[in-house]
Amino acid sequence: MSIDHQRLPLYEVKANLFKGLAHPFRIRVLELLSAAPEVSVAVLQHDTGLEASHLSQHLTVLRRHRLVESERRGSHVYYRLTDPAVAELLATARALLLVLLEHDGAMLDDARALPAIGPGSR
Repeated sequence: MSIDHQRLPLYEVKANLFKGLAHPFRIRVLELLSAAPEVSVAVLQHDTGLEASHLSQHLTVLRRHRLVESERRGSHVYYRLTDPAVAELLATARALLLVLLEHDGAMLDDARALPAIGPGSR
């Protein structure tokens, strides 16, 4: 059933969107598409290192969630983000990740500064 035709609460639709994003290669594809107006499948395949069939599966998921759209020109297929908000979402996620890693780094520094416990402790 298409996402368009489902009558789900918004939080479920949002969760499904994040499920669609929940693969490192799909994030990488979106990052590549964020850096250019459009990218050919051949370039996406080269830059991700994925086999054509695996890339196709990931692009299908991204299309299903309406994050990307495609256009065939001759024998080439080009992909682009459906909306600049997709790139903004990735940028926001990266900013949050940096904040979390910075916090974790500060906690790690604090833990390393603790006195040793017992002989031969780290």
